[in-house]
Amino acid sequence: MTPLLLIDVDGPLNPYAAPKQRRPDGYDTHRVRPASWVARQAQQPGQRVKPLRVWLNPQHGPQLLALPYELVWATTWMDEANTFIGPRIGLPELPYVRWTEVFRDDPDGLHWKTRDLVAWAAGRPFVWLDDELGPQDIEWIAANHPAPALPLWVDPRAGLGDLHFALLREWAQE
Repeated sequence: MTPLLLIDVDGPLNPYAAPKQRRPDGYDTHRVRPASWVARQAQQPGQRVKPLRVWLNPQHGPQLLALPYELVWATTWMDEANTFIGPRIGLPELPYVRWTEVFRDDPDGLHWKTRDLVAWAAGRPFVWLDDELGPQDIEWIAANHPAPALPLWVDPRAGLGDLHFALLREWAQE
């Protein structure tokens, strides 16, 4: 069974926390206006909203496609990742996780994505790339997901790097 690679955008693909005055090496700057961004930023209906600055590395698409995984968006961008992110890095349209509720508080202190991702994986092995997961998520996934899973934290100041890709290849081989 091919493992899933659950991909967050902001942090892993868009190192949004890197110093604002210095785009990371290998990344291109894109300015986009996804409807979800506009809705969150607008104070009044119809108000013009500044575009969102996104840094993307065009090598990430081919590197991700070369991995032995089924790629899935696991991001608040949901389907908008297929419009604004995927084409800019060379990814085809990917399935995406629909969240039951974005940014909700969890009674066990889990990241708001954790339960939805485990449910979406439906017992399949997976790696989850995200910049916001913590030890409680790792422990909960280990206790509640019947297949191998690797929640993999990515520094939002640096994004995905060679070490991540090496670890992804190694984990898939196991």
